[in-house]
Amino acid sequence: MGTIWAPSLGDKPGPKYQRVADTIRAAVENDTLRVGTKLPPVRDLAYQLGITPGTVARAYSTLTDEGLLQAEVGRGTFVAERQTMVMDDVWSRELHLREESDPNHVSLFSPRLADVGQVAAIREAMKKVAGADPLMFLNYPTRDAYRPVREAVVEWLSDQPLGPLDESQVVLTHGGQNGILTVLQAVLKDAQPTLLVEDLSYAGFRRASELLRAKVVGVGMDEHGIRPDSLELAIRKTGATVLCTSPEVHNPTGLFTPQKRREEIIKVARRHELQIVEDDCYRMGEAGAPSYRALAPDITWHVCSISKVLTPALRVGFALAPKGHEQDLRRSAEYSFFGLSQPLAELIRVLLSDPRSKELAKEVRKEMAKYVRVAVNALGAFELTWKDEVPFLWLKLPAGWRSAAFTRAAEAAGVQIRSADEFALRDGRAPNAVRITINGQVSLAKFEDAMLRLRSLLDNPPEQISV
Repeated sequence: MGTIWAPSLGDKPGPKYQRVADTIRAAVENDTLRVGTKLPPVRDLAYQLGITPGTVARAYSTLTDEGLLQAEVGRGTFVAERQTMVMDDVWSRELHLREESDPNHVSLFSPRLADVGQVAAIREAMKKVAGADPLMFLNYPTRDAYRPVREAVVEWLSDQPLGPLDESQVVLTHGGQNGILTVLQAVLKDAQPTLLVEDLSYAGFRRASELLRAKVVGVGMDEHGIRPDSLELAIRKTGATVLCTSPEVHNPTGLFTPQKRREEIIKVARRHELQIVEDDCYRMGEAGAPSYRALAPDITWHVCSISKVLTPALRVGFALAPKGHEQDLRRSAEYSFFGLSQPLAELIRVLLSDPRSKELAKEVRKEMAKYVRVAVNALGAFELTWKDEVPFLWLKLPAGWRSAAFTRAAEAAGVQIRSADEFALRDGRAPNAVRITINGQVSLAKFEDAMLRLRSLLDNPPEQISV
């Protein structure tokens, strides 16, 4: 649908491209330009406004990056569907998967683990649980009833650099996301708390903060993760009391924060009495440095899960409290969801206690690494961040591509990936980059074909986005 639209820039101060963008934004907000409306071509609008085509093109690009406009190669630029919190959610995107109806469609939106025997192990564990005491299936669980499960978790994590860990510091949660929410419920105390995250970060931090009415502020990053000077400045400006970070496998960039940088971050945190929430859910292999929990056990809350090493289907994670805060974390869980169901908790105990489970986790890593190598072979000529034991790759796009346009083009080619925009704060800036996850549930040949489709797009960027 096109439109007859006669905008006027007026005499507001500021760069002309920004005034064009503000004018379009206002027209969308007051429904002068409705969803699906096609905007005038760059040259036509430039002539109408008496400005250069480059100025209009920059305004269109700015609004396309924001998601307000949608550019379609060969068709033009349109007002995009309104973004909502629901549309920002992983579940709404997963509803659009077409793999069953379209055999050429491949989802690389979220990691999918290969089955290397863990399905059989889970089924076997379920049979054992089914034969347990009938009262387990009839009564509310007690805190003592969970103790054997917590002890199994401690043993499962015993080879991780977490420092001393007692079962009393472990709380079972419904996956890592619920673990983050449970921890934040325990640590956010102010009436209007402020939470710090990396400029690009896991969207689950933002979602949990929104539920708790907390303000989220981004902290500058470099190739080693959070910059200590940026953290210091953000604390002084906002009075924030909590930092959420992913130092081992940063989601989405795959960056790693070395021990020296972690120690610098801890010094800043201690000066300002800042609590650290450490998200370790994406690490599949050995840690590259001692965790924040090991380095600063009195101020660090650690969250991990079995989702990336065994299965995400069970939705089980582990939140670890700092010493002295065990009761705070338990209360947060018990007051909000009481705890895992006892049959599920018992299933986790059986599964983690099975000596085969750690071997299965190793096999999962080996299998996923095969897919990573295929992706690197196909896309290695571009600016790519990857590791064998990380289930995603971070691709900085070449000149000619913007992340929003590239993800749309990829989906049109049957490959579903995530734009950097989805990891930026709502008022933040995102680089022209995409995250490509590993789907171990398709054949290596089909996965390689998907990578080659992406490479074809990268090799042939549009000279300009048609408007």
